[in-house]
Amino acid sequence: MKAIMLAAGVGSRLGAGDRLPKVLLTFSGRTLLERHVAILKEAGLESLTLGVGYEAERIAAEIARLNVQDFVRFLPNPDYRKGSITTLWALKNAVLAGGPVLLMDGDVLYDRRLIARLLASSHENCFLLDRDVEAGEEPVKLGVKEGRLVDFNRNLAKPHDFYGESVGFFRFAPAIAAKILAHAERRLGQGETDIWYEEAIRDTLMSEPEGTFGFEDITGLPWTEIDFPEDVRKAEDAVLPKLLT
Repeated sequence: MKAIMLAAGVGSRLGAGDRLPKVLLTFSGRTLLERHVAILKEAGLESLTLGVGYEAERIAAEIARLNVQDFVRFLPNPDYRKGSITTLWALKNAVLAGGPVLLMDGDVLYDRRLIARLLASSHENCFLLDRDVEAGEEPVKLGVKEGRLVDFNRNLAKPHDFYGESVGFFRFAPAIAAKILAHAERRLGQGETDIWYEEAIRDTLMSEPEGTFGFEDITGLPWTEIDFPEDVRKAEDAVLPKLLT
């Protein structure tokens, strides 16, 4: 299995100043990218392909510093200042190269057990769900009804029994990955260049037969997405001390 990671964004919500690409944020002396590589290698992934844009040369320098050019490659997204759906599209050749895909956000500090849970899942097409979700529109949510995923959005439209936050890590079979890209292409063809890549995943979820997608509940395992300065503090104070090393 190969890993595909979105890492092209500017990270403007982290505040002013000389912003690093978020995969180069450092926690306890190790960049997020270094942590990703270590976890994915340990889990037996074949390779990691990064969709890059903002400060791509810094990311390339980190790959060289880590001496992981044989494991990590990157594909540029010239439209990286637009929505993340453009980065997903820039990664299309890697996604369609054959075999199942582990699709990941790059701006997450997480315990390696999350990846182990995703890879061990019996679901060919799998989301990670955390029931400890904050209220509001920011988290991308997964709606569950009668044990099945029924919606995936920041604002859930379908009736559900409960919802949880999506970690931003996904496992997709080749046929489903191809359908996600087809929805991304359709959206881009309609001029929707400023939307999140999750919209293409939701389109696929909503159009496929019920039961095509499953989820693993990782509630209680430490992780955080890093979008705002308070997320950095959470990563340092609440997540980092709990990571299984």
